[in-house]
Amino acid sequence: MFYDARTNQHGLKHDPFKALVVPRPIGWISTLGRDGVPNLAPYSFFNAVASDPAIVMFGSATAKDSQRNAEETGEFVCNLATWDLRDAMNASSATLDPGVDEFVHAGLETAPSVLVRPPRVARSPVHLECVYLETIKLKPRSGQPHFYEMVLGEVVGIHIDDAFIAGGRVDVAAMKPIARLGYNEYAVVDEVFSLERPR
Repeated sequence: MFYDARTNQHGLKHDPFKALVVPRPIGWISTLGRDGVPNLAPYSFFNAVASDPAIVMFGSATAKDSQRNAEETGEFVCNLATWDLRDAMNASSATLDPGVDEFVHAGLETAPSVLVRPPRVARSPVHLECVYLETIKLKPRSGQPHFYEMVLGEVVGIHIDDAFIAGGRVDVAAMKPIARLGYNEYAVVDEVFSLERPR
């Protein structure tokens, strides 16, 4: 099939776009509000976009708590969502009032960060402590403002659970990170393979 993405008249029950750019890593973003209340939310539009220095991004539909907190306080943490934490990650996606602590709502313990103030998900094997850089307001060719905005942060500190380091490498498959597919579907990384790049 082919359909014009500008009109989005594909004839399917659900928009297939999000099921085609897959798998997408989940940015499980923890922040602190100006009132000191922790916030935790998963973002499926998330990725690393640069290294040396490392920069990550998450895309937010409208200015949700995570985006607002990152902009106002200048900090956030990306926690790795894993198979063991899938239910808690999902629980933290609930639409709650700004003053509600998603860590408590999802039954998660926190751990202090080292270089930034937002707490970490204690059971997550990886955390990226980030300093907010900027928010890019997305603008399609039409020139009309998009309801998504891209939040960029520089990674200033990285935590890795030593249990997942072997032979000088991180054992990603053992962590079983989960990723977002389309609809309500997810994937788990529990098997990897290697390919040598051509010279």
